[in-house]
Amino acid sequence: MTRTKAEWRRPLLEARRGRSDEARRADAAALAAGLPAVLDGAGDLVCLFVAVRGEPGAIPDGELPVLDAARALGRRVLLPVTVGEAPLDWASYEGPDALGPGPRGLLEPLGPRLGPSVVADAGLIVVPALAVDHRGVRLGRGGGHYDRTLPLAGAATRLVALVGDDELVEGPLPAEPHDVAVHAVWRPRAGVTPLPL
Repeated sequence: MTRTKAEWRRPLLEARRGRSDEARRADAAALAAGLPAVLDGAGDLVCLFVAVRGEPGAIPDGELPVLDAARALGRRVLLPVTVGEAPLDWASYEGPDALGPGPRGLLEPLGPRLGPSVVADAGLIVVPALAVDHRGVRLGRGGGHYDRTLPLAGAATRLVALVGDDELVEGPLPAEPHDVAVHAVWRPRAGVTPLPL
């Protein structure tokens, strides 16, 4: 019997909550170290996100090693801004002091908004996910923000889901007609895995 999205989410979220602070810091350091491989060929403009609530890359002391590493590598980093039920808006990441609280405990950039269509110019969009299956189907938290945003990406934009090392699953994950498959998954220790496998 096929599991529902809610049935998939429950144990994945529980496993994330159970990770120690030490393990989270190690994951964030591994992601920052592996970032050059993710950015390879992506061009100057990339869309990332601020990891929170146990997502890979989130660490308790509020440091943002992945985002800061991307800037140190000379990339222009855009971060999402949630606007109701519309596709995500985007603004430049100018450092941790230029972030403010957003909905659902998120952190968002405080600078000028660039509009949802800016993703068409990005070489890379890193997408949060709870799990991804081998077809590239992504399971999010259920807000639908990326579902509304990813269709705006350019034809050459690479879509990469950031998940934990054990969150690339055999599945199959539930898929809907509007879902946009990702091209790869990025995991702290396993690095980048192209999809579909």
